[in-house]
Amino acid sequence: MTVGQRFARVITDIVVRRPKLWRIFRRPLRAQFDKLAPVWDSMRMADTLAPVEAALDRLASPPRRVLDLGTGTGAVARLVAERFPEAQVSGADISTQMIEEARRLTDSSRITYQVADAQKLPFADGSFDLITLGNMIPFFDELARVVEPDGHVLVAYSAGSETPIYVPPERLRAELGRRGFAEFAELSAGRGSAVLAVKS
Repeated sequence: MTVGQRFARVITDIVVRRPKLWRIFRRPLRAQFDKLAPVWDSMRMADTLAPVEAALDRLASPPRRVLDLGTGTGAVARLVAERFPEAQVSGADISTQMIEEARRLTDSSRITYQVADAQKLPFADGSFDLITLGNMIPFFDELARVVEPDGHVLVAYSAGSETPIYVPPERLRAELGRRGFAEFAELSAGRGSAVLAVKS
């Protein structure tokens, strides 16, 4: 891993254990992703979205209101909108530059983007029936708050355990399970992995 990738892994490990410490790391991580925004899509490999696609295949019904957290340049948001033509998709990211790139690359009126902190989201309780996170630090309390009952949370890592921002599936299951999620599915596709959970 590069220095930046190792930094992201350390932050992930700390914040998952102690979410309140996110306030220490928010600014440097935002700066890192602002800097990467212009070249972010050139870093994507052919199978980067494979675990997201595999998890979307497992949904029993099409989602209507989707939040893509850590949307970056909007690749997952656009994928979801293409897969589900009736869905309204919101993309949120802490990086202003990533959001600007996402808006530039998106021509669908069904996708909107905004700068937002995943630890304190600007959405009402139960606003979404699907939340996707691709290579993103999960803030479990907020995920549980903004997904509706019977809604899904999809957490995907494009390179599995080699992804710089990564939380092992057993930790995802434990944290989500404590917040009322069940019916977990663990999937592998391409180099990556994903966990799909349903809120009871």
